[in-house]
Amino acid sequence: MKPLYAAVLGASFILAPLAANQAAAQTPPGAEKLNAYVGCINRLSERSYSSRSRYFSWAAPSGPTGRERIIYGTYTIYDTSGCLKNVENANTLEPRDAALEAAATAYAKAVARLEPLLKEADDYYSQQDYKDDKMAKGKALHPMLVAAWDAFASADKNLRSGVETINDRRALEKLAAIEQSEGKQARYHVEALMIQAKRVLRAQDKDKPYLAEITQALNEYESAVKGAEQFSGSGSDAKIGSMFVSNAKSFLVTAKALMRRVRDKVPYSSGDRMMLSNAGSGWMVEGSPPRLTRDYNQLIEAYNRGARI
Repeated sequence: MKPLYAAVLGASFILAPLAANQAAAQTPPGAEKLNAYVGCINRLSERSYSSRSRYFSWAAPSGPTGRERIIYGTYTIYDTSGCLKNVENANTLEPRDAALEAAATAYAKAVARLEPLLKEADDYYSQQDYKDDKMAKGKALHPMLVAAWDAFASADKNLRSGVETINDRRALEKLAAIEQSEGKQARYHVEALMIQAKRVLRAQDKDKPYLAEITQALNEYESAVKGAEQFSGSGSDAKIGSMFVSNAKSFLVTAKALMRRVRDKVPYSSGDRMMLSNAGSGWMVEGSPPRLTRDYNQLIEAYNRGARI
């Protein structure tokens, strides 16, 4: 398992659908296809990873024994049938991309295999059936759960990588087009800020964070935030909304706090570690990966609302 610092950021950050921003001039080619894949990730990935985190917060890597002081069980995930159907439909749309379509199919199949296993495990643990069979079923389920989670994590990583490669290219193309048509006005600064925010997230999302890379990404993001602040306010449709800027600054504060943990080798307290071991409370630890993920997701949500441009 990864150390607490490297709790997977990519496991739970949401992706921005193409042309979600109300200021988008037109829907880019292939948006419907890509957004189907993004919809699966945003709906199912966070909960799938949270189920694994909850399970291993009490169960040893080798599996449950029945002698644990506290047995939490696991979480279930949302219905996966919609994802399966959407991926099947999206895979027939243009532009065709065999590698991306294969990654989407693998994702849909992996998450569909995980769903019934988590339901079975949740029933078993919530009903405390382990008290009746001396954890026999829990021990039998363990290798199946681990295999399903591993297969899902691999499929999720591959699909995200494919989607993000396309999104990154289109984001840069969009930024260049906005600069050419409008100059560096409000809309330009919003798009530039979102590009830099993603770079910060990726720089921090590593088992062994590289301080120089993190620092450079942070400096560039801070400059983007300052640029956006020049256009903030609610008095004109041409300005950037104060709530969007507030979310952008919250992400900056957390990213800096996490950078300082790396730079100064600041350990987590015992209380911090306890909260970080629980998927639902890790965001409360300042300067932690779950807090950074939470703040990034809130920034994405603010962007999707249109940033009040």
